[in-house]
Amino acid sequence: MSTSNDPTLPAILGGKPIRPEGPPAWPPAWEEVSRAVKQSLDEGGWGLYHGPNSRLLTERLSSYHGVEFVELCCSGTFAIELALRALQIGPGDEVILAGYDFIGNFNDVVAVGARPVLIDLDPNNWNLNPELIGEAISPNTRAILVSHLHGGVVPMKRVVEIAREHGLRVIEDACQMPGAMIEGRKAGTWGDVGVISFGGSKLLSAGRGGALLTSSPEIRQRAQVYCNRGNHAYPLSELQATVLLPQLERLDDRNRERSMSVSKLAESLRLVSGLRLLDNRESSVFPGYYKLGFQYDPDGFDGLSREMFVRAARAEGIEFNAGFRAFHLCRSSRRFRKAVELAVATIADANMLVLHHPALLGGDEAIDQVARSLKRIRGWADSIRIRP
Repeated sequence: MSTSNDPTLPAILGGKPIRPEGPPAWPPAWEEVSRAVKQSLDEGGWGLYHGPNSRLLTERLSSYHGVEFVELCCSGTFAIELALRALQIGPGDEVILAGYDFIGNFNDVVAVGARPVLIDLDPNNWNLNPELIGEAISPNTRAILVSHLHGGVVPMKRVVEIAREHGLRVIEDACQMPGAMIEGRKAGTWGDVGVISFGGSKLLSAGRGGALLTSSPEIRQRAQVYCNRGNHAYPLSELQATVLLPQLERLDDRNRERSMSVSKLAESLRLVSGLRLLDNRESSVFPGYYKLGFQYDPDGFDGLSREMFVRAARAEGIEFNAGFRAFHLCRSSRRFRKAVELAVATIADANMLVLHHPALLGGDEAIDQVARSLKRIRGWADSIRIRP
């Protein structure tokens, strides 16, 4: 029996963790953010309802995405609900979305009184499969809600073509990948409405917050009317806008750094069985990586369950987690309509693994740590599987 002196022994079995300090903090202590906050405090604008940095953030997001209007709000989740309301979707209507997605999107559809209609995933990238949209359309269908998840992207040109053929609206959820490029356009700009998030762990972080993107004056007006209760009832604060501005300036650089890290990690893991990065069908994409998704195969790890894999990786100081739950497995069947069999979504529910993005900004050393931890777990998978 090997001892803790064996350099290959995983931390979960008593070895020394590869990253004993634990996962990198997010958001980090950026000097440019600290300077912006200090300036706002010194100038006194941080407490204003409609301060200068909120206006500037709106202008820069509009220019960056090439859209006419940006409505800042309290969260990406609320921004999805706001998009649904601004599209006048409500009781009796149906909204098509993937059977595997962020639970808030399902809940938002229900919150406005509409019915989620679930379709299956592309087997290569475990995101919504646009070729299944047609099978889900009924006389009550009003919109398609599309998310880009875990480094996988949905071919938006095809989605929009189908939507226009059937008179449907498109809401594009780009909360996980602001700045990503999909078939020549920024993520979040293909649909009638796009949404981004500024949640605490997101690529653009303000602790909380989100934004609705659109070029439709009617949609913008309805969104503003809904939020106006004498003042904006669901706002992003001036101080949150202050910390986002310097991050937006660096977003493209950091996205390129994350993408380079993903390429290096993919090469390091080329011969590691049981792990496969999500594979996008379109070549003309530049994904974003909030969570880097892997298709996990327990058989490639001697039957090690995904849950035990996650525990072993986190013991090494590497922040892996299980993915989302598939809706048909965690929500009452009375709440949704299943348009097709959700075979791939069922597999994703059981086998999606995600790596939190801060590891992708740590340079070659951080990528080497991730690769070493995975190879270590693979080499000792049988012992980890049978540990008490």
